[in-house]
This record gives sequence, C-alpha cells and structure tokens, in this order.
Amino acid sequence: MNHLLKQAFDPDEFRREGHQLVDLLASYLEDCRDNKPMHVLPPSDPDAMVGFWTKDLNNPGFNLQHFYDTLIRQANHIHHPHYMGHQVVPPAPLAALTELTEALLNNGMAIYEMGPSATAIERVVLRWLAARIGMTGQPDGILTSGGSVGNLTALLAARQVKCGYNIWDEGVRSETPLAIMVSAEAHYSIARAARIMGMGEKGLVKVPVNSRMQLDPLLLDEMLTRATGQGLKVIALVGNACSTSTGTFDPLEEMADFADKHSLWFHVDGAHGGAAAMTEKYRHLTSGIERADSVVIDFHKMMLTPALTTAVLFRNGSHSFETFAQKAAYLLEGNGQKPWFDGAGRTLECTKKMMGVKIYAMIRLYGEQLFKEYITTTFDLGHRLAEMLQQKKGFELAVQPDGNIVCFRYRPVHFMGNMNLLTATVRKKMLEDARYYVVQTSVNGHIYLRVTLMNPFSTDEHLNSMLLLVKTLAESVADTIDDKR
Repeated sequence: MNHLLKQAFDPDEFRREGHQLVDLLASYLEDCRDNKPMHVLPPSDPDAMVGFWTKDLNNPGFNLQHFYDTLIRQANHIHHPHYMGHQVVPPAPLAALTELTEALLNNGMAIYEMGPSATAIERVVLRWLAARIGMTGQPDGILTSGGSVGNLTALLAARQVKCGYNIWDEGVRSETPLAIMVSAEAHYSIARAARIMGMGEKGLVKVPVNSRMQLDPLLLDEMLTRATGQGLKVIALVGNACSTSTGTFDPLEEMADFADKHSLWFHVDGAHGGAAAMTEKYRHLTSGIERADSVVIDFHKMMLTPALTTAVLFRNGSHSFETFAQKAAYLLEGNGQKPWFDGAGRTLECTKKMMGVKIYAMIRLYGEQLFKEYITTTFDLGHRLAEMLQQKKGFELAVQPDGNIVCFRYRPVHFMGNMNLLTATVRKKMLEDARYYVVQTSVNGHIYLRVTLMNPFSTDEHLNSMLLLVKTLAESVADTIDDKR
C-alpha cells in the first residue's frame, strides 16, 4: 500500500495528534473562561486573509499543531465572554468531542443501512424535543442543515397539504397563485423559501408589526381579505419565535387561533427562541407553539450544539412525508411508500451528517436541565442588560427585549446629528478596538447596536464594560458626526 495512505490512516499518529489538539483546545477554553484579554474578532482584511493562506499553502513544510493554533488565533472567539455578536452558540465541549466521532464514522443518513444507530437516535431526539415543547399525539420530523433549509422543508410540506392538488407532480398552477402570510419581521429565509417555491414577491403577504415589533394580530383578517381579493390562495401563516433583528416573539396563541379559523397551515420559525418552551421561566413567550403544524428549532443556536443541526417538527407526523414525492428506486421502497427510517424522502439532503448523536450524548450525560439552565441564564442576561440601559443616561432601547437579543444605541448629551451615522461609526470603531464583538441592525429605519448574549459566562461586569466602551467611542466621534448633519 502507498506510504502516504498508511500514514494518513495510522492510529498511532491520530492518537498523538489528537491528544495534542485536545490539549490545545482545552487551553483555549481556559483562556476564554478566565476572560483572558484577546481580540474577540481579530481585525483582518478578506483579501489579505486569502493572501496569507495562499502563501501558507505554497510554503514548504507543514506543522499540524501550528496550523491548528493559527486557525484558533484568527477565529471569531465565540467562547469568550466578550462575544456578543451573532446567534451562534459556544458549543458544549462534549458536543464537539462527539462530533469528532461522527466525522470519523461518517455514516450517511439517506437510508437506514447507511447509518442505523444514528437514524434511530435521530428519531429518539426528535420525539424528545417534540415532547419538551408540548407537542402531543404522533409528532415526527427530521434533522436538517440549518434553519433556512428547515423552513423550506416545512413550507414545502405545507404547500403539498394545503394547495388542493398534487403540486409536486403537476407543478404550480398559474390560475391559482399561492401565498403565505408572514410577519414583516420574518427572517429572510421565509421570503427565500417562497421564491424557491415559485410564489414570487407577491406570494409573501407581510403583516405589519406593532410597537413591540410583533406581528399585529388585529391586522390578520384585513391582510387575508386583501390577499384573497388579489386572487391569491393563502395556504400558510408563519410566526416568529423569535425575530432575528430584535428577538421579539410573535403572539403565537392568537396566530394559531386565526390559522385554525381559516384552515391555514401554521408554521413557527423557532430557530432561535423556540427552545424557550422547555424552560419554566420563559415558556410563556412560546405559548401556542405546541399548536403549530410545523416548527423549526436550531440546536446550534440555543441548545449548545455545533452548527448545523436543525429540527423540523410536524405535529401530525404523517405530514413529515409530504415535503417531497420524488422517486428513486434504489433508495426508496416501491409504490411511493417511504418508511420513516429512510430519511432521503423527507429532507433536501441525501447524504447528511449524524446530526442527532451529539444531542443525544448531552441529553444522556447532563439531562434536559443543561438546556434549561443555558436558555434561562442567557435570557436573564438580556433582561439585566435592558435594566442597565434604562438606568444609564443617554442609552436608548429599540424595544424591550423578550430574551437574549438586545438592540440599543447611545446618544451623547446635546448631540443633534445623524444618529444612524453615529451608531454605525461606533460599531466600526468597536470592530477596530476588537475587545468586544457586537453587530448592528435596523429597526424601523433606525440603526441600533445589536447584541446577542450567547455566552452563559458573560457577567454584569462584562456588560457594563461593553456599555462604557460604547459610550466612550460615541462621545469621541460625536463632534465629527455632528458636522455632517
């Protein structure tokens, strides 16, 4: 056998390099847990970064551990308590270890024989999650690669069930254009799904939000009547749990009532906040989620799991088989029968990762209390940050937060300039400073800093220090912005 093949699969080399890598990662975790000063997002230029790695690729010699160390140093450090940026969870180390096992075993999930244990574990995990959010009866579902794919998967099933004919085989009928009703604050993946399904822009009926940035249920009847009058056949209503920009939960209970009244499919995009249904303190935010026909929840957002791992749950488990109706004789049973254990018929992926295994390991080792503690801790952080903002002069909240997403900005005393420009400049300066990582968003046309408190080890001290930096930067550049009114 070729020498390089023997080396690449050598168990002793794997053991030696693996031990060193675990030690390196453990030291990195210690640095983050100890709040060691570091650039949370090291400043870099995309083209320069490509140049760095192009040069590295052409350099003679290679040290694997040096490569790992460089990769860590250049990364966005989501395990550091100063990370307050996007909705990306710091994965539990156990989940990362389990993913290493998944990667080495590399069992596909298209049909049962490609990944027997992983297939069974996935179903157990999905049933476990469905029970925790209150779904009763015979729920079923699938794990897939991200909330965008999850939303598309659920809405494809909604289209097949509610359109009134076999759209998968017959195609879209131009005389009866389909549409879905969504919050004006819905994630862009919903609009993208509508377009992928051939509905176009007109197929997205956007319901205005109230002052809390929630879908306004008082406008549902009006919007449905208007859409019907335009010749659209509305098949579904989509709720946020929660919205991406402000973290606001829609009134799911009232939306479920409306969907029932008008025989609409009710889908809840719970990618970020749906798991709050598991907690005692915050489950009221998701009241009504258990009545949804379909729900999407990202394990890689609020359930300590590496990306990408998304649950698509169907209250009526048989609807899990409605998404696709394609025939592949070498994969699926004849006569259109698709057994639950052959996942290729229910998801966009044919080959997919052993997604449920890492979740199962966490459930078995820590129990559901781990997830409850994590969600409650981070949501509590969001509420405490809001209290701090309300107590400090000059800070403005965009909306009272429901959970761990908080949007705010700082207005210096006597500042009468362009607040959008000031806030965007502060955000740019924070990237240059790099001690904290926050992002920005637009709320009703106004730019705010947006923090998502994903790290359970962030403290009030970290929050206060971040606010002080925002204030200092805003005051330092206010005069220059004021000149550009």
